[in-house]
Parts: sequence; structure tokens; C-alpha cells
Amino acid sequence: MADISPDTELIERVAEWIRGAQHVVVMTGAGISTEAGIPDFRGPQGIWTKNPGAERTATLQYYLSDREVRVRAWRNRLESPMWHAEPNAGHYALVELEKKGKLETLITQNVDGLHQKAGSSPERVIEIHGTVHEYMCMGCGDRGPIEVVLERVRAGEEDPPCRKCGGILKTATISFGQNLDPDVLERSYRAAQRADLFMAIGTSLVVYPAAYLPGMALENGARLVIINAEPTPYDDHAHAVLRGRIGEVLPAIVERV
Repeated sequence: MADISPDTELIERVAEWIRGAQHVVVMTGAGISTEAGIPDFRGPQGIWTKNPGAERTATLQYYLSDREVRVRAWRNRLESPMWHAEPNAGHYALVELEKKGKLETLITQNVDGLHQKAGSSPERVIEIHGTVHEYMCMGCGDRGPIEVVLERVRAGEEDPPCRKCGGILKTATISFGQNLDPDVLERSYRAAQRADLFMAIGTSLVVYPAAYLPGMALENGARLVIINAEPTPYDDHAHAVLRGRIGEVLPAIVERV
């Protein structure tokens, strides 16, 4: 079993692995953004934990078939803490890791865009679950800045239709029951298979297909490092598991690289 104590010795060991790696791939989940004030979904203070009915707004079947679900979803978007959230020390540590030439690919399950806001190179970031900063039409596929649609909602359109085809609009995020973009998924798979060090940060590793990625890296001989507040299904297979706050542990690792 991996060492789970976030002590200086383990932090130094992980930094040494990063220094010696050629292809470092990082995957981040909700945990890195909760420290920026964005609530997760399933945690003790999660959106769905506190309001189970909110899960319907993130389920494609209900979103497409029920106007009231869409109205509630757009109202929730207006009030989302994502619009005011700022990157935290964990996000900036990954920017620093990239500047040191030791971050090849950053895969994120988050849709908040905080990695790019912190300064991560967009071409290195794979948003496997999409982005809240764009809208998409479920009819004609039109896309654009989400602010265009939010302004319409603020002006009184409760369920704004696509102005090109009249179709249903939603944020360009992946809902339950919606397939991931195959090109984005394939790019993620290639990155994981190429990695010689894979770091899973702030992710429960229970949401598939993203949860396949650490296993792919392990199968190809990579070291696996997990930084997460709670246990994950991969802990027993990881080479190191660190339980401290991401905003403290990750900068401590990166400054030693």
C-alpha cells in the first residue's frame, strides 16, 4: 500500500519523481476548485447533497424534456459561484510546474476554467467534461460565449432558444446521459498512456470514463501519485497518496522540483 502521510520526506520523494520524469500528466477534479469556493456535487457540502433535486438540471434526459428544469438550470447559472471564483495556490502550483518544463498535459474534470485563468497554457489543458464558459445548441451545434445567453436570461428569457435554429441551448458542459466528445476523450487516453508519472489531484476517481485514466497510466508503467482529501479506489495501487490540502501540499511539491 502507498504511503499516505503528507510529510516532508514523502513530498520530497514525489518531487524527485517529477524531476526524473519525462512525461508528467496531471488530472484534476472538484477538490482543487472547492478550495477556490466552488462547491462540489457529492461532498458533505455538495450541491446535490444539500439539494438532491438539483441533480435533474445536470441530467440530459430531464434537461431536454422538461422546460422547468431548463428554467431552473439557467437561473442557477446566473447565481453560480464560478463567475466570481479565483484560482488558488493549487492552480498556480500547476502553472509553475509547467513553467519548469515538467507538465506535459493537464486533464481536468472541472468546467470552471480556473486552470486557464491561473495561467496554464490552453493547449496543454484538456477539459474532459467541457466548459461552463461557452453555450452549445443541442439542435444545430452552434457555440459561443456563455455571457451572450446569460444576458438574455437576465433580460427576462427564462429558457432562451437558439437564435439560429430555435433549438435548446445549454452550457457546453457534459451532462449525465451525454456522451463525451470522442476527440477530447481520445486525447486524454493518449496522454495517460504516454505518461511516466500520473498525478490525480482532488478527484474521487469514481466518475467514468475519466476514472479509467490512472489505470491506463499504471498499465503502461507510470508512477501514480494521488492528492485527495478522501480515499479513492486507486489508493492501494498508487505509489504515493497525500491527504493534505491541495493548496498546501501541491505548492510544497512543486517548489522542490
